[in-house]
Amino acid sequence: MRVTNPSPRSHPAAHVPSSRPCPIQPGTRCAAVLTVTVVLAVGLCVAIVLLRGGALGGTRAPLPAPTVPGGQAGATTTGRATAGLHALHGRWLRPDGGYILDIRGVETSGKIDAVYRNPRPIHVARAAATSDGATLQVFVELRAPGYPGSTYTLRYEPQRDQLEGSYFQAALQQRFAVVFVRMQ
Repeated sequence: MRVTNPSPRSHPAAHVPSSRPCPIQPGTRCAAVLTVTVVLAVGLCVAIVLLRGGALGGTRAPLPAPTVPGGQAGATTTGRATAGLHALHGRWLRPDGGYILDIRGVETSGKIDAVYRNPRPIHVARAAATSDGATLQVFVELRAPGYPGSTYTLRYEPQRDQLEGSYFQAALQQRFAVVFVRMQ
């Protein structure tokens, strides 16, 4: 029987698993983790936008194609209508998304001084109130990144003290039924 001296490479102790982690090529694991994180973050953001917009099972049902009012809205202002315009003053909350429409003032011409928050302020390009007999209507146009001409067309419902109507989401080219309730 022949006995040989094993080389250090073939020595049985050289094959014992170590408690130290196996070396990984530099950057491979970090790149994979970063890629997965970015993909998940983007997917989450897209899902939130679509859900808030009503797609993918959101709480608002899509309505037919929009007809955005053209021209400058004005108000039929009799003494009674002017008093009615005052009912629009206040902070209005859209419960399905936490959006806030803060109507700070309504001029007799129908021009509205308004701030829209989601939760940060979004630029209100135009806001106007009209009165058609006993019905008060509100039109708000938003112009900001993510809101390229999105609009609200609402009517004041005095029995429920809320604004009801539709929201045209310009980025998705869809219209959704919405309600705002008075906060204060």
